[in-house]
Amino acid sequence: MDLNLRGKVAVLTGASVGIGLAVAEGFAAEGVNLVLAARQQDRLDAAVAQITASHGVEAIGVACDVATAEGVTRLVDAAVETFGGADILFNNAGTGSNETIMNAPDDKWQSYWDLHVMAAVRLARGLVPSMKARGGGAILHNASICAVQPLGYEPIYNVTKAALMMFSKNLANELVKDNIRVNTINPGLVLTPDWIKTAKALTQPSGEDWQAHLQQVADEHAPIGRFATPAELADFIVFLCSERASYSVGATYFVDGGMLKTV
Repeated sequence: MDLNLRGKVAVLTGASVGIGLAVAEGFAAEGVNLVLAARQQDRLDAAVAQITASHGVEAIGVACDVATAEGVTRLVDAAVETFGGADILFNNAGTGSNETIMNAPDDKWQSYWDLHVMAAVRLARGLVPSMKARGGGAILHNASICAVQPLGYEPIYNVTKAALMMFSKNLANELVKDNIRVNTINPGLVLTPDWIKTAKALTQPSGEDWQAHLQQVADEHAPIGRFATPAELADFIVFLCSERASYSVGATYFVDGGMLKTV
């Protein structure tokens, strides 16, 4: 299926590893030029070198912290200066949490709010003008199944991802008249380096097999009985940002191997 994406420009946050890197690869395979954002320049440089060599697209890496207004400004300016703006925005930067509501300080709540919500708000304000000038575009927010089916150990993550999902719906209603489609994706278990790192840390004291631990997690939560690969999620994301999904507006899509327990 030709997704008609060749020559488009996509801005991706959290793009140097895991889901973000897989989505960057997916876009590049369709001929999309890329603006990749993450905090570590060395990882970005490696990602840009790999992608440009493999796919022949143009790509730049912008080291910035999108949880700050200054970081967002740096990213937007780089996209405008290099490509004249963007056609696609994939808001992916984020991280899990671990706390109780009773013991989490205000600054922890604020830091996750800035990363999961305000980054999306600021990037929309920064990039939508160029999308309008280019005739429209697509914005996709990576929230989580935890936005509607919370895990007990990470209330801050659950709450801020739920807020991101609601922001996405409101933004979709505001921008649809400008031919800019906004949607949300709520993944379930995706085998990212963070999951592997956590599994190894949890099993190291006991000598348990970390892969067996991850299989137990999958068996407990996902009827499909396994984690998704980042590439599996990326395929769906690239499709949603293409003209082939032109009637998808303001929706939330669960890609979770059956993990969601409601309809």
